[in-house]
Amino acid sequence: MAEPSKSSTRTAFGSLISIAVVLAAAGGAFGYTAGWFSPDRLTPTKLVDALAPPGGPALGHRRNHAKGICFTGVFQSNGNGASLSKAQVFTQGEYPVLGRFNLGTPNPDAPDSTVRVRGMGLQISTPNGAVWRAAMINAPVFPASTPGSFYDLLKASSDKDPEAMKTYIAAHPEFAAFGEWATKGAWTGSYAEEPFHGLNAFIFTDGSGAENAVRWVLLPQAQVTPITVEDLAKLGPNYLEQEIVQRVGQAPQKWTMTLTVADPGDQTNDPSKAWPPGRRTVDAGTLVVDKIEAEDDGPCRDINFDPTILPDGIHVSDDPFPAARSAAYAKSYDLRTAEAKDYPYHPQTTSTQP
Repeated sequence: MAEPSKSSTRTAFGSLISIAVVLAAAGGAFGYTAGWFSPDRLTPTKLVDALAPPGGPALGHRRNHAKGICFTGVFQSNGNGASLSKAQVFTQGEYPVLGRFNLGTPNPDAPDSTVRVRGMGLQISTPNGAVWRAAMINAPVFPASTPGSFYDLLKASSDKDPEAMKTYIAAHPEFAAFGEWATKGAWTGSYAEEPFHGLNAFIFTDGSGAENAVRWVLLPQAQVTPITVEDLAKLGPNYLEQEIVQRVGQAPQKWTMTLTVADPGDQTNDPSKAWPPGRRTVDAGTLVVDKIEAEDDGPCRDINFDPTILPDGIHVSDDPFPAARSAAYAKSYDLRTAEAKDYPYHPQTTSTQP
């Protein structure tokens, strides 16, 4: 087999660096609050500040995933998840949901075609008063293995040294899996066609007290139609919001919740590594989105999708990201609520109701 040319190697490497820069500007707002880096402790403030673009944050907005739109609907639990967790959300029945489709960017005006990472914030409530909040993205793996290395990625992306990103990628081989998805994975023209991965491992406890490490994914039931970035750009800078309003207005959109159970020995503290195929999976039910509302005065505007808000029957694992994200999300929430006067309010005009 012929060796790749130097020019093709440089092109591929350059593509990864470009993706890294975009991700660093647009990646999830993950922080690290334990004092393991003392005396140079990584705090929520440092992390949130590192997410800001060169011109500063968009006041009044989330410090990341700033562009989004609200939705409501139900989670139709089929009862299968009760084999893993005693949480009422897995008891057969329907439970109200509130959520937010979003783009992984600190810029609320970013054109859709410029943002690779798409996200979903989700809250499911049950009659016993329990609440389950989750924050998911369409990437199957995260680009960094620890909160500290994610912070390093953010800093490298904003470094004026042109070699900074090359140095980061070379020192963090775990980035390669994300880079493969980012450069070769299919783009879609709809939030309804995206899978949304909960990349972190959580511990599920069943009625007998048995525990299992679990990750989940919401798999779209809509037919997936790939689109090129160029064609997406031609559809307009805000096409994804317009499309999901129209699509849900025609019919509710659905995702299947699939729970994946770790085998003994599977890593539970590193979201940059996917678990091997062949793991036990459980189809726990269906997320049904039946109404879209503009974020300006919609029900998701003031929700903090803190992934550590969990019902009895689910708790955090040794993965450091959920607690770290919780702290960063709280800092972001405090900042944007204090800047409410700066939020560009517009009367609600996008709403769908079947």
